[in-house]
Amino acid sequence: MNLLNRFGICIFVNSKQLIIQFSTSMNQTKRKIINDPVYGFITIDHPLIFAILAHPYYQRLRRIHQMALAQLVYPGAVHTRLLHSLGAYHLMCNAVMELRAKGVEITDEEAVAVKAAILLHDIGHGPYSHALEQVLVQGVHHEQLSNQIMQEMNGDLKGDLDLAIQIFTNQYPKPFLHQLISGQLDMDRMDYLSRDSFFSGVSEGVIGYDRILKMLVVHRGQLMVEEKGIYSVEKFLVARRQMYWQVYLHKTVLAAEKMLVKILERVREIYKKTDPFIQTHTSLDFFLGDFDGEMNTDALKKFCSLDDHDVMHAVKVWSRHPDRILQILCNRLLNRKLYRSRIQSEEFEELFIQEKQKEAVRDFKISPDDVRYLCFTGEASNTLYQTLDERINILFKDGMVKDISMIDNALIQQNLSAPVKKFYICLLS
Repeated sequence: MNLLNRFGICIFVNSKQLIIQFSTSMNQTKRKIINDPVYGFITIDHPLIFAILAHPYYQRLRRIHQMALAQLVYPGAVHTRLLHSLGAYHLMCNAVMELRAKGVEITDEEAVAVKAAILLHDIGHGPYSHALEQVLVQGVHHEQLSNQIMQEMNGDLKGDLDLAIQIFTNQYPKPFLHQLISGQLDMDRMDYLSRDSFFSGVSEGVIGYDRILKMLVVHRGQLMVEEKGIYSVEKFLVARRQMYWQVYLHKTVLAAEKMLVKILERVREIYKKTDPFIQTHTSLDFFLGDFDGEMNTDALKKFCSLDDHDVMHAVKVWSRHPDRILQILCNRLLNRKLYRSRIQSEEFEELFIQEKQKEAVRDFKISPDDVRYLCFTGEASNTLYQTLDERINILFKDGMVKDISMIDNALIQQNLSAPVKKFYICLLS
């Protein structure tokens, strides 16, 4: 049964009443429900959160893929940064509720601020996220950009993000609030593992996020996990490693993203303002040509106008460029004729690399000086648990606190804190 009146809409689903309340006066709270494929319903019920969602800089995240070019291997992995940030926001709402239920003092202002901060934690990501970081906007990290964009938005919102920015930058005297946003066991990581697993179809990334949230506790101002949550946290860490090697650093995903990187490197090498074949008539032209490394207000606005669509439009434009290297790479990427790649534990022998480079020079009739675009090597690494970074502390019933890697019979031991390094080769054939 559905009841519609001037105050709102009541929807009955599975015998549970869900009320979407629309404001009829300034004194009533606006409330909306977003249907998320991972968690179900996500509730938005605060004016500041609505203001963030409506801001153009936040809406840009709709046009940035969460997993960059992983969709070329996992076709379902087309979810966006906006969807991820909403999921992290939902987990933050649950975490705040759980901590309050355990007697942790979190004021209403702090609750709204930490939710706002997690919504904006990825606001500084550019087109194709990590794949093009330090390539498109050189010398500027996405966390620096996030902070600058938050400051710009704070001006638009008349200072309402002051507390959120303090928490985001770890300048607030309750460190556990920052740890919920950025730490070994933060809402960001919990959402992207669950979400990326869901959309890619890779079950190894499934984690018990709901149980981990139930086990969160604050002790001496620090975020910790109750003793009962040890195994769920270990599963989380192992799932993270498996997702890195099976999805994020999959050899074909790596090949696709390196091809996009090489395209931008080639454009930057041959870039001329007078070249009509290289101009895209977007802000991309500025960052490939005139950008001097200073992210001032004008540069920031140009950055915030860029998204994945601009880059793929540029690749289409450049696919008709007279430069043979650029033309080859762009057409290959557009038609998914990617580098052949191999990943192994040992470095590749120099003679093997030289042989493959000679083959590329011969087969594609290019200069030996340009072979680095068609055949190259590199290394990738991943750490299961970084003990030098923020730690995951376990709080025992007797009040003792131990790092998870120091627990007896724990799956996560100190030797697993060392990075796993692998070597790759990418080549066209």
